[in-house]
Amino acid sequence: MKKIGIIGGTGYTGGELARILCVHPDIEITAMTSRQSAGKKVSDTQTYLKGYVDIEYTNSLPNELDLVFVATPHGVAMNEVPALLGSGTKVIDMSGDYRLHDTSAYKKWYGHDHTDAKNLKDSVYGLPELFRSEIKKTNIVANPGCYATATILATAPLLIADVVKEEITVDAKSGTSGAGMVPSPRIHHPFCGESIIPYSVGSHRHQPEIEYVLNTVSKKCSDVLFVPHLLPIVRGILSTCYLTLKKDVTNEDITKIYNKQYGKEPFVHFVDEPSIRSVVCSNHCQVGASVFNKKVVAFGAIDNLVKGASGQAVQCANIMLGLKETAGLNVPGMGV
Repeated sequence: MKKIGIIGGTGYTGGELARILCVHPDIEITAMTSRQSAGKKVSDTQTYLKGYVDIEYTNSLPNELDLVFVATPHGVAMNEVPALLGSGTKVIDMSGDYRLHDTSAYKKWYGHDHTDAKNLKDSVYGLPELFRSEIKKTNIVANPGCYATATILATAPLLIADVVKEEITVDAKSGTSGAGMVPSPRIHHPFCGESIIPYSVGSHRHQPEIEYVLNTVSKKCSDVLFVPHLLPIVRGILSTCYLTLKKDVTNEDITKIYNKQYGKEPFVHFVDEPSIRSVVCSNHCQVGASVFNKKVVAFGAIDNLVKGASGQAVQCANIMLGLKETAGLNVPGMGV
């Protein structure tokens, strides 16, 4: 059994990691940290884990762990990661601290200096469908953002196949759990319960992440117009992406492009009508695309807490630890 720790165990991503890992056949949750809840049982704060994760939160992690998930806000992980890597522990950062390799870009979008430039440069973007071989060899993975996952998986095949121009317009919608556990006026139910709200237009931190990764895999210079919206649901993301064709292609051609990219992937499926309900509570992503008036409309649907966060992190951990990639994750979505 591989021994893992979770730094920041009381948030949504930390709790979701524990929910997935507590039934993983090859991984044992050795410790979960929380400054506020140290000494309390995990199952006392995350009651759905009662009978599954009954260890107590601690202030720090024990030595000799195989891998640690850092599920903290941005700006915190960069202070934890160097010591973990120095002790020989593999790390998956759930925040945005290691996603952008350019320190100036990080400061621009996150508002402060990055203090771990060396490990930032060495980190691997944790999207297995595009970077599996690199994930297998690295000791530090930057877990992708939720919007970025849905958008990149939806559009990357078209850019790699060189059938679309580099300008991409993204209309993305997410459930309220993407905002985290800390209450705010925007996610207060009377405000958002029967509404769709655009937010962070032109300033959302997933935009440079999307551009960086798409540029990396396509060797082009993508220009992304990203507009996120808040949906009155708890889980799920639907990313709708508009791209202009460079050449005449049919829907049959589009199907072949996606099947070539994802045909052997265990968690990404090309379907006619991607649906949030089809992927909720699973690590699956549904993608789709249709040709329309010299354009392609591409879709990506995921559960923001699973394929958009903790499930994807476990998928990467499986690869890093030499385990079966689907271990602990091979369950379907809810459907209804």
